[in-house]
Amino acid sequence: MSSGTQTFDWVSQEFLADPYRHYKALRESAPVHFNEARGGFMLTRYHDMVGVLRDDERFSAERAGPQIEDDVPKSMLGSDPPDHTRLRTLVNKAFTPRTIRQLTVRIQQLVDGLLDDVADRGEMEAINDFAYPLPITVIAEMLGVPSEDRDFFRDASQKIAVALGPIEDMQVALRALEGRNQLVSYFNELVPKRKADPREDLITALLEAEEAGDALTHGELLAMLLLLLVAGHETTVNLIGNGLLALLRHPDQFERLRTEEGIGRQAVEELLRYDSPVQMTGRIAKVDVEVGGQQVRAGQFVSTIVASANRDPEAFPDPDTLDLTREPCNHLSFSAGIHFCLGAQLARLEGQIALTTAVKRFPNMRVATEDLRWRPAPILRGLETLPVTF
Repeated sequence: MSSGTQTFDWVSQEFLADPYRHYKALRESAPVHFNEARGGFMLTRYHDMVGVLRDDERFSAERAGPQIEDDVPKSMLGSDPPDHTRLRTLVNKAFTPRTIRQLTVRIQQLVDGLLDDVADRGEMEAINDFAYPLPITVIAEMLGVPSEDRDFFRDASQKIAVALGPIEDMQVALRALEGRNQLVSYFNELVPKRKADPREDLITALLEAEEAGDALTHGELLAMLLLLLVAGHETTVNLIGNGLLALLRHPDQFERLRTEEGIGRQAVEELLRYDSPVQMTGRIAKVDVEVGGQQVRAGQFVSTIVASANRDPEAFPDPDTLDLTREPCNHLSFSAGIHFCLGAQLARLEGQIALTTAVKRFPNMRVATEDLRWRPAPILRGLETLPVTF
């Protein structure tokens, strides 16, 4: 990617260590930047992105993301109305706020158990020991799949996650296809079992979801399960990992979360803004349209760098400062408009419980090393490891 005389590599450790200074340079020099390599525009300002993400009349989500050709239909994430409206209505019946609220006690139990497991060691690798097993266990239990299969789910979904965004390495694309095929095969075996033997789980709920005589087809169900599994844990792993690192690098804010009662909900919103688990999304212009003073032609790709929007000083005063009680904090980490993240409430709940409990349990937690590596995935931002001591 280039910006004027600037050139940087999306997946280099130099870029991933601090993408925000690069986003800032783009905001200041070319806020609506034409990317010749992709033949489309990159948006870096908050208000430009809000306008695009909420405008489903002139911008399409279909085929705006990475494409892996297969026999599974597009997911809700890559659908426009009326398909998107129909799919979302059906899924909402199985993924209600009440369903998520009922998980509070279970999430707390899992968090406490994970921290109990490492308490006597005085150290942990916070991604593998904490940030990863929590959300993968929660989504596996919601779907009704055995907990012993969680490593299989993690391996398959990570193959897909790393391939989100511009793919220049064919091996990455092939691994993503392999991961997709592994998950499709798994669910192709499980879904008929749930039809024959319904249970109190999300797969059964999705099978039974119906609106005006309409239900999910088998292919639509597969697409939804893949989306829920990958998005349902990958982003939350990164929320917990990125959030914990931000707190450890800002001891004053770590201490606020530890000692000030009732700020957990605000804190998670600010951590989502400060270092977003999802860095960008995209749309395709349906018609010729002006965005931020630039003419975008019908069919051109528009990349919305939501992580840059979250650091835009026009939307957030002193945006590079971490302030756990920032109000308001209308970040775009869950997107906006009709494609606002279905799992936002679950991610918030898991992040709030995990981070608040961890800082209270281990008040002397420190990063064991600053030699940290980030996963080479430009869209889903997360650490490979985060060793800490306490």
